[in-house]
Amino acid sequence: MPAPRTRRPRPPDMTIPSGARSVFTDGACSGNPGPGGWAWALSKTEFASGHEAVSTNQRMEIRAALEAVRANDGPLLVVSDSTYVVNCFRDRWYAGWLERGWTTSAKKPVANRDLWEPLVELVTVRGDVAFQWVKGHSGHEMNDYVDKLAVAACTGLR
Repeated sequence: MPAPRTRRPRPPDMTIPSGARSVFTDGACSGNPGPGGWAWALSKTEFASGHEAVSTNQRMEIRAALEAVRANDGPLLVVSDSTYVVNCFRDRWYAGWLERGWTTSAKKPVANRDLWEPLVELVTVRGDVAFQWVKGHSGHEMNDYVDKLAVAACTGLR
């Protein structure tokens, strides 16, 4: 009988900077790869979105976070349904990438480095940005809103 698998304990959530505004982000792709869209929103009246002609869902998730951090000064809580984005900062994946010269623990180049590099630099230099995961497509009003914006951007409706 094999030994039961043990799970690594999940690191605690990041400390939310004092006075942080929540910015919700999402990415979408019509095909993977295919036309991609990204969006961020502070509210239903303060938001931005954009697209790439050919992209992937992961690229659009990173791009949404990058554009949100670029556009909004002051303490931020980036709320994303992408564990890829959230875990990079919560679990400090980026620290290992930097130590290894932008290679993974498997010694392969970090995918989407062109987006990760400026996002990591912005977040680490600012020091007032935290990330939090939210379950996608679960009825969370603002997550559903940025999802609609991102889908509209990738399909050319926005």
